[in-house]
Amino acid sequence: MNFYVARQPILTQSKDLYAYELLFRDSLDNVFPNINDNEATAKLIEGLEFNLGLSNLTEGSLAFINFTHESLIKGYPLLLPKELIVVEVLETAKPGKKLLAACIELKEKGYTIALDDYEHKPVWLHFFPYVDIIKIDYSLTSPVQFEQIVKIVKDYPQIRLLAEKIETYEEYLHAIEIGCVYFQGYFFSKPKIVKTVAFNPTQLSVVNLMSESNKSDPSISVITSIFEGDANLSYKLLRYAQSPIFKRSITIESIKQAVVVLGMQELKRFISLLFSAQFSQEKPRELTVMALVRARFCELMVIKSLPQGSESSAFLMGLLSLLDAMVDGDLQELIDKLPLSKDLKDAIVYRTGTYANFLKLCELYEKAEWRSIQQFCSEVEIDYNASAVMFQESIKWSSERMDALHS
Repeated sequence: MNFYVARQPILTQSKDLYAYELLFRDSLDNVFPNINDNEATAKLIEGLEFNLGLSNLTEGSLAFINFTHESLIKGYPLLLPKELIVVEVLETAKPGKKLLAACIELKEKGYTIALDDYEHKPVWLHFFPYVDIIKIDYSLTSPVQFEQIVKIVKDYPQIRLLAEKIETYEEYLHAIEIGCVYFQGYFFSKPKIVKTVAFNPTQLSVVNLMSESNKSDPSISVITSIFEGDANLSYKLLRYAQSPIFKRSITIESIKQAVVVLGMQELKRFISLLFSAQFSQEKPRELTVMALVRARFCELMVIKSLPQGSESSAFLMGLLSLLDAMVDGDLQELIDKLPLSKDLKDAIVYRTGTYANFLKLCELYEKAEWRSIQQFCSEVEIDYNASAVMFQESIKWSSERMDALHS
């Protein structure tokens, strides 16, 4: 699924980037969707948590994120890394003992806290020892209120003022004059929509399985624990390990046993199969089959012509070459989020390197461009007849695996 967020820069006095405020959107239309604040906060947190790249959205800067009273009480900020976010307490939050306790907990755990659209009330003074930033809305704040806020904040040297909704040069100069150190508003930049791909929890588990299984020394216990943490994946693993295609007579009774019985090579293939199935949801079955055909074909070609141990990377390259079509995203952005070597990423995105020749050949077979296939085989010194046999074997292998996964 696609994940949309609007981001607006927050600048320093020298107009250098300090942070971005992230605002939930549900489409490329740069307007707040017709949902309540609690739902918007929840959807934004969900999208960021499963995005595999909060730092990518903010280019390594901090992210200001709005939290409602309810989301703060429930501890939603704790789902995101303290090093990457500023917790914005929305102006609709009601100052009270529960909210204060939530803010104290966040502060003790190292989070940065900001009060949004601040309008001074004495009750907020209880929060000031735990607050790092106060945002002053230039569209709402009167001269008297400016003076009041500035005077009170002087007793709390850790609090910095952020002027938001700055729309004119005069407002910018005034904000500097009263001591603001951060600035945000249309005078600098309007919010811009960023579209990316959000991964659900099962997809994240599969990515973690891919990462661990492709290490030089993968841990059986780590792989087992990842499977055990997702009931859906556990069920599929147990069914797959006992599939008729392996012709086994033993009964498999645990996740660890299934992992061991499959063996690392077949386990890697199964994890890749899960990856294709998870990332091509709501797409035609044929797309997943095509990705598996590419994976198996590249693996077989490497087994035939390159040193032992290279086949896993070739399999992954073929599998991931259709990732953009699976999730309707940019291929380079998606591949950058995955734990792959630079050579493998370049082979997938730019079709460079020896492995990429096998992928190019598979693509020619898909299009049935026979003359081009013969010419390409001649140019890169690949046995044409052997490659044709391997392509047919790959189609058969892929269909069998798909049937085993969904049996």
